[in-house]
Amino acid sequence: MEIALFEPEIPPNTGNIARLCVNADVPLCIIGKPAFDLSEKAVRRAGLDYWQDLDLHLFSDYETFLAEKQKRSQRIFLVSKFGETTYWDNRFQADDVLVFGKETSGLPEIIRASHPKERILSIPMGAKSRSINLSNAVAIVLYEALRQRILE
Repeated sequence: MEIALFEPEIPPNTGNIARLCVNADVPLCIIGKPAFDLSEKAVRRAGLDYWQDLDLHLFSDYETFLAEKQKRSQRIFLVSKFGETTYWDNRFQADDVLVFGKETSGLPEIIRASHPKERILSIPMGAKSRSINLSNAVAIVLYEALRQRILE
């Protein structure tokens, strides 16, 4: 299982996700240029105190990320409010990759359009809600995937 963030924008969200990845023993991929500095001094300031224990992989763009994951025959799932399949209706496998978009705009349409609809997962929300905090969304979907893996 891996978590991937597309151009993250908010350091504390990335910090929470990094801590989650360390505690769940899963790698974190950052795709594209984050909106903040990833240097050790900068991430320490952002509260990313687990950063030194993180299995971090950086990709310059989505195409490079996709090529690497396809080469390794990993399934990629996008998590988006535009998904037609809820995350709990998916059957996860050990080497799946869960991709989450930017905090302000999610995943670009060009990325969503390049994946089959059944690989775009959603988290149900109330009618008055437009989004779920990124670090919360990662935790929700990751722990369902891990729960399924433990039960097998």
